[in-house]
Amino acid sequence: MTPAAAESLRGAAAHVLIDEVGTPVLDDAAGHHVFRVLRVRDGEVVTVTDGAGSWRVCRASGGLIEPDGEPQYEAASASPLTIAVTIPKQDRPEWVVQKLTELGVDRVVMLHAERSVVRWEADRAQKHVAKLQRVAREALQQSRRVWLPAIEGPVEAIDLLPLAVAAEPGGRELVAADRFIAIGPEGGWSAAELEAASGRVSLGRHVLRVETAALAAAARASEHSA
Repeated sequence: MTPAAAESLRGAAAHVLIDEVGTPVLDDAAGHHVFRVLRVRDGEVVTVTDGAGSWRVCRASGGLIEPDGEPQYEAASASPLTIAVTIPKQDRPEWVVQKLTELGVDRVVMLHAERSVVRWEADRAQKHVAKLQRVAREALQQSRRVWLPAIEGPVEAIDLLPLAVAAEPGGRELVAADRFIAIGPEGGWSAAELEAASGRVSLGRHVLRVETAALAAAARASEHSA
């Protein structure tokens, strides 16, 4: 993204996820947020995105938005970053997804590990994931992203680990090629899970909470790709 495009997004009074940037229309919820919550006034810039790379500069006018430039497109990352996270307790999954979205992660996968404390059973998993997807949409708007991260899972860690490097104390240093990083549960990975992983990477010498480890992995991986 060019510096000018980034500045347009950062400087907007609001950034909104919509269906189609070619004919930008705010639904009732988005309109309420922009004009009632944020109190955007006529003439102020509102940027819109479809969450798939397309975005556009608009301006507020009479409770609506009007295009103020042609649609723009930001290509997807050539080396997308996936963070797989063993489901943490309480409201921490929402917090993790929010922060990973802000950090620019392209895909978040929720995991069940052998030592998981929290498991989302089949009848409730869809509801949990839908909530996380809503969190990601809100975080996209706040962070001015134009690509909505994929939120997936839950899946069994043992099935995914052959594709990922596992965060584990004593592992090697994280490198630029590490674009799929798995974060284990509070009790740590089992021996079988570590054996299944494609490698092991260290996130530092201290023991981190699941959510802290996920953010540390994303931040370090983002630095390598910057």
